[in-house]
Amino acid sequence: MRLSPGAQMPPRLPLAELHCHIEGAASPRLVAELGDLQGIDVSDIVADNRFVWHDFSTFLGAYDRVAAVFREPEHYRLLAREHLTGLAAQGAIYAEIFISPDHAESAGLAPADYVAGLAAGLRDAEEDTGILARMIVVGIRHLGPDAVERAARFAVDLRHPLVTGFGLAGDERAGRPADFARAFDTAREAGLGLTAHAGEFCGPEAIAETLRALRPSRLGHGVRAVEDVALVRRIAQEGVTLEICPGSNLALGVYPGAAGHPLRALARAGCRVTVSSDDPTFFATDLAAEYGFAATQGFSEGERIGLTRTAIEAAFIDAQTRGRLEERLTLAALTLGAPGSKP
Repeated sequence: MRLSPGAQMPPRLPLAELHCHIEGAASPRLVAELGDLQGIDVSDIVADNRFVWHDFSTFLGAYDRVAAVFREPEHYRLLAREHLTGLAAQGAIYAEIFISPDHAESAGLAPADYVAGLAAGLRDAEEDTGILARMIVVGIRHLGPDAVERAARFAVDLRHPLVTGFGLAGDERAGRPADFARAFDTAREAGLGLTAHAGEFCGPEAIAETLRALRPSRLGHGVRAVEDVALVRRIAQEGVTLEICPGSNLALGVYPGAAGHPLRALARAGCRVTVSSDDPTFFATDLAAEYGFAATQGFSEGERIGLTRTAIEAAFIDAQTRGRLEERLTLAALTLGAPGSKP
């Protein structure tokens, strides 16, 4: 099952996103155009203006192929501007994007140039639409602990003002959380925000291990915590924010249908939940559709504004930027007549 992209929520509803892989937001059109320009055949992964994949493993392979067509800083500037401008049109006031220096290097692009291109796109979008955005460097866990440590050191050494966090992405079935503790310690000591994918394809025990070994303030996905009442209670008590991506969970078959998705159950249990699109063009979704999904799960307009408020509270940003966003959110909520409550 897949969500239907489009403006399911009125654009006036203020949205925010914490969990989106930038290459996973590339449109099939843009990928095909860049492929043609560079003589890269992508016909096996782009068909009828959609990406072709069949399961999680083939999705990862298709993702790598898509990333390989972005070989110049200007390619990433275009991608970031296109993605963020689209989010702003849906009503988003803030977004974070996951960026992977490993994918840049595999395409022959120096990671620093990769970030420079993305940063230019972030600034373009802010100038054009007012949307604010930040970048979260991720290590790819199935590339191994050494690669993840290199990604952490890159994020720290770069000292870029728009790079504000570090995370663990990739196939969560690879390795154990403790294998990546050194990378997280490096990022933590430098003051970067921390997030880690856990609890989508692996169960609650993987989430518990991740919290213990890596101590992130946020979890990517985390939905399978619902299978362990004590773990849900811990997540709620410790204030760990869940970056929930319903469209991804449904497209990848983690849950067979919307009725079985635990977004509402986790919110009712007191967990800090947000919604994001993950890899929107692969999963035929967008941020508006994710908020629309929350509406179908019984989230009122005020509670959907609460999702945005939680995202801003959990964002990897400085206090001044957070205050500006909270002011924008409060003004928008008052205009709607829905001050915004927690789900």
